This record gives sequence, C-alpha cells and structure tokens, in this order.
Amino acid sequence: MPTPSALTIAGSDSGGGSGIQADLKTFSALGVYGTSAITAATAQNTRGVFAVEAVAAALTDYDGRVLLDPVMVAKSGDVLLAKAAEAALIERLLPRADVLTPNLPEAVRLLGRAPATTAEETAAQDRALLDLGARSVVMKSGHAEGAPCIDRLVTASGVAALEQPRRATRNTHGTGCSLSSAIVAELAKGAGVEAAIRRAQAWLHGAIRAAEGLGIGGGHGPVHHFQEVGK
Repeated sequence: MPTPSALTIAGSDSGGGSGIQADLKTFSALGVYGTSAITAATAQNTRGVFAVEAVAAALTDYDGRVLLDPVMVAKSGDVLLAKAAEAALIERLLPRADVLTPNLPEAVRLLGRAPATTAEETAAQDRALLDLGARSVVMKSGHAEGAPCIDRLVTASGVAALEQPRRATRNTHGTGCSLSSAIVAELAKGAGVEAAIRRAQAWLHGAIRAAEGLGIGGGHGPVHHFQEVGK
C-alpha cells in the first residue's frame, strides 16, 4: 500500500511552531508524506509575529479533498491577513473547501459580526459559517473559556460536539495549524471527516500534554509533534 501524502499550502513560521513547519511535522508524526507550497514568510518566535512577506498564493484545479484553515489572527493577537486577502479567501478559496477550521477570532473576521455569546447566537454563527460555502466547518474552541474544550463539527445534517479535556498550559503555539494538518493526515489515510477530526483531537491533546517537557521559548511554546518518538 503506498504511503498517504498530503499538501500543505501555508505560511512559513521562522520559529518552527506553526505554519508550514507545524504542518510537515504533524504529517510526519502521523505517518503521512508531506509536501508544501509556501504562501508567506514570517519573522516570529514564541512571543509574537514581527513581519509578514507575501510570496505566493494559489489553489488551482485539484480533485482531492481540501481543508482550509483561515489563518487570520495569530495566538499573540497579530492580524496576519490584509482586508483584500481576506476577501479573496472568502470569495475564491472557501467555497472549494471540504472542511473549514476557524477559531473564534477568525469566525468573527469571516462573518464580520461580534462573537457569539449565547446558545442562539452560537447556532446562528455556525449556520452562517457553513453558508459561506464549505461542505463542513470545524469550529475550534481553543479561545473559549472553561472546561472541557468542545469543538463543533457543523454540516448540513447538523452539529456534532467533539469534546476533549482542556489543559492549562502555555504550550499553545501552532495548535490550530497542528490540528488542521492532523485532520488532513487522517483524511489522507482514508478516514471520514468526523473520525479524522476525533483522531486529530486526541493526537493534539497528547502533543500539548507532552510539550510540558520541551521548554521551548519564553512565550507561547509549541506542542510536541513527535510525542510518540522514544516511547
């Protein structure tokens, strides 16, 4: 059986914790051969993003499944995408996505509305995100408060709650990139969307837990992508 492969189209993180670097580490850790196309080169570390230089952006004819992680806001709060680029993402890329994986700040920017604060507003937000054109939406809850951490899989059939324990940790740099690329890896290995998300969640939770022993950087540290190595 050939080795599954996946393509990541993302920005380069000079700090190594997110973007192309996190995606390729995640693919390798989950047994998938990773290929890449770099859209931006950033100057950043665990304390913040200091510069972004756009170098390429393209998604042409492709007959495989597409996951779109709308990387618009960094963990540090830095805005990573200009307004014109946001419009292009929404109008040209998002309708081609089989899976869209926004976090709460990204959902706000995609929809141009205030964050949802009630169950009714959350349901309306989920429907509005799906209406943008993706076949399914994974609404990530890492920016929410309280335990547990409940991501939501939104499809035309309804909403599925995907629950994991919430861990108090500073090692959260690249969690969104790593979750998205883990979902892609599981899809490449043949899993359905919900099964891929659940497996990716479980892997990421382990990578966050294992990161306590890394001691990388003085800000938001990265997760431990190769948590299984040496066991």
